[in-house]
Amino acid sequence: MLPRDAVIVDAVRTPIGKGKPGGALSGVHPVDLSAHVLNALARRTGLDPALVDDVIWGCVSQVGEQAGCVGRYSVLAAGWPESVPGLTVDRQCGSSQQAVHQAAAGVIAGQYDIAVAGGVEAMSRVPMGAARVGNEYGRPFGPLVAERYDHVRFHQGVGAEMIAEEFGLSRTELDQHALDSHAKAARAIDEGRFAGQITPVPVPDGDGGERIVDTDEGVRRGGSLAKLAGLSTPFKEDGVISAGNASQISDGSAALLITTGEIARQHGWTPMARIHTAVLAGVDPVTMLKGPIPATEKALKRSGLSIGDIGAFEINEAFASVSLGWQRTVGADHDRLNVNGGAIALGHPLGGSGARLMTTLVHHMRDNGIRYGLQAMCEGGGMANATVLELL
Repeated sequence: MLPRDAVIVDAVRTPIGKGKPGGALSGVHPVDLSAHVLNALARRTGLDPALVDDVIWGCVSQVGEQAGCVGRYSVLAAGWPESVPGLTVDRQCGSSQQAVHQAAAGVIAGQYDIAVAGGVEAMSRVPMGAARVGNEYGRPFGPLVAERYDHVRFHQGVGAEMIAEEFGLSRTELDQHALDSHAKAARAIDEGRFAGQITPVPVPDGDGGERIVDTDEGVRRGGSLAKLAGLSTPFKEDGVISAGNASQISDGSAALLITTGEIARQHGWTPMARIHTAVLAGVDPVTMLKGPIPATEKALKRSGLSIGDIGAFEINEAFASVSLGWQRTVGADHDRLNVNGGAIALGHPLGGSGARLMTTLVHHMRDNGIRYGLQAMCEGGGMANATVLELL
């Protein structure tokens, strides 16, 4: 057999809505939101859904409206043939990036010819932490994990504070990083950079009709360091992490069509990029958010590339200390980091974020002729995915 590769034919996402009642997408069931992006992907590529071997779907809070294998129900909601299966993946915030890794591995191995990878999170309808039950130390971790880590309360906000202290990041530096994220996202919207990657979503308007949502809702304009400095630091008294320099609670979905270069040619598709390298890393689950650093180092080593070879970085802005600490540690060019804004401005719909970042990354690479791009995400429990894409 000839070696098989894995390529991204197309990538599409919904706009990101605020994850609260009354948010732009809060009136749409997460399964229906997923179905919308699946059908948008099929329309854009001329894909016959019957050819899809699997739909691999990321989702973090798999409870309530997101329970019972949201990946499978999304296929059915899209009206795709019942013969198309669906899988739901949970690698915390990196769930849909992991879905891309699994789809790529499947087509390279020959288990799939055509796969769709993506994810969803409707945080306005299924609140963060809704799946957690149990006592103070147990929750989903169990007594043995609690004992191993001396009954430390795992909390990402606390971890973000610990990272800021470790890397010597000041409140002003973090707040400026947040302001920059909003400014970059606003500029991207104004210049139409997201137009080619967003599928507008019809939503109920409250009067029996519908309206169209086509723009990311969370981007704030006119912010200042003075305004951000006035926000409280809920995770640590006199700390540096606030709601202003952390990612937003959001609703959203994204999907990518993945196959081999040869199969793409057979269908007349021109791939956007090749999935060059895909790796994972683990770190301690207390600080938990430093995973993108060793994941990036591992990805560069395995790919044979240097940090200077990468023309664009998408590092999830779970907190400003994560992306800024990553940038300073690995020595990446700050001007290549999250150039269209990150999760602080655009939002972080957990299970959909990995696919959203990759959609934004691959479109940015194509629009600007960038050969290599790298994406990494920190994940609950102390993990990270990192992916290197190569423009085709």
